[in-house]
Amino acid sequence: MDNTPQAVLILNGKGAGNEALRSAVGLLRDEGAQLAVRVTWEQGDGKRYVEEAVSLGAATVIAGGGDGTINEIATALAALPADKRPALGILPLGTANDFATSAGIPAEMEPALRLALQGRAVSVDLARVNQDRYFINMATGGFGTRITTETPEKLKAALGGVSYFIHGLMRMDTLKPDSCEIEGEDFHWQGDALVIGIGNGQQAGGGQRLCPQARINDGLLELSIVTAQEVLPTLLHSLTSNEENPNIVAARLRRLTIRSPHEMTFNLDGEPLSGREFTLEVMPDAVSCRLPPHCPLLA
Repeated sequence: MDNTPQAVLILNGKGAGNEALRSAVGLLRDEGAQLAVRVTWEQGDGKRYVEEAVSLGAATVIAGGGDGTINEIATALAALPADKRPALGILPLGTANDFATSAGIPAEMEPALRLALQGRAVSVDLARVNQDRYFINMATGGFGTRITTETPEKLKAALGGVSYFIHGLMRMDTLKPDSCEIEGEDFHWQGDALVIGIGNGQQAGGGQRLCPQARINDGLLELSIVTAQEVLPTLLHSLTSNEENPNIVAARLRRLTIRSPHEMTFNLDGEPLSGREFTLEVMPDAVSCRLPPHCPLLA
């Protein structure tokens, strides 16, 4: 009997007690799936388990967690030679699951795991920041980043993604725009921004569709800038409407540079990065991802 795993599921430790997931793993194993499970405990575990999956000959590595877990696994996969790179599967277990939700991945464990094992693998882009950091979904800066990092864990646990929006309304008195300059090919903007979104995917912060035109396989990043005067109607609009918001400055770029006279913080799929200058560029066809048919994030 061949003991080579069909897939390795790398599970964020917070999701290890999920009974629906345990049942789904058991069911698919009963159907013949060769599925190994690894649980992360500390920083670096994800990368180490990806390397183990390669050494075992697994065809797929499944990221079980939220956007940060997906980021960690996708980054590790992108660093591998293309001919040794397993496909990426996604099992949404985080608070917001912005990337999985906008990609149309089921929230229920069994269909999500089945898709991660058996779905068609499609080449997708990653974004690189300052040469050594990456995101698969979105980089956000300004007020939105502060809200995401400050929202209490108990509120997130109780309310999920909408907790970010509620906490944001509670903190409207703290609004302070970031003064910055943004440059790209045939694009230049300078001013005060409350929210900046650079999207490979479309939404962040628990459902805020900051970059509704973004696609993960078009070789472009979508830039959206919310100006200081328009944050509340823009947040409300992004929750309640699929139409483009006329109050957002938008562009689609392969590469852009953001400079600020003071330190800014960007949230890369949930992980903060601070500095005064950020260069962001798209990396086309960086990983293969198992996605549902008619995935809304595909061009």
